[in-house]
Amino acid sequence: MTRSPARRAAGSAAIVIAALVAILMPVTPAHATYGADLPVSITVTSNAGPPLMLAQVTGTVAFDDGNTKFRYSLRLCWGSGSYPRPNLYVSVNGSSTFYPGQTSTSPAPAGCQLSLYHHDGEYTHPSTIANITVYVQGGWFYPGQTYNSRTKSLTYDNPYN
Repeated sequence: MTRSPARRAAGSAAIVIAALVAILMPVTPAHATYGADLPVSITVTSNAGPPLMLAQVTGTVAFDDGNTKFRYSLRLCWGSGSYPRPNLYVSVNGSSTFYPGQTSTSPAPAGCQLSLYHHDGEYTHPSTIANITVYVQGGWFYPGQTYNSRTKSLTYDNPYN
């Protein structure tokens, strides 16, 4: 049984198109798997003058098994006695500093000013992540116009290395 020239051309064209699609399609890198969410709970309180809750961060962090990424879901409460807005940042391996961007807000729970600030995302580091430290810094004025600040932190070791 002989194939017509038109059928052979159509078959050849299909092979060429399939080969081009295979070549031009981007290769998707393997996705790392995240480990268990680790709880984050840090409260910063004043240590001079009347006791004030300055800032509180709650949420989770998780490391990927590829050792170069972590994800975070953090909620920052600006304590009612604090001024200015507290700082939230993450140190990677004790050397690089990363400031998680605010992604949204929700109504402030009791004890918080204005809103609850959401910081959700993923951070990729150029080398192996041994650990991360989450820092929260709050400030207040006491006595009178004297500015004070306190910082609290929690360190999380990467379980994959």
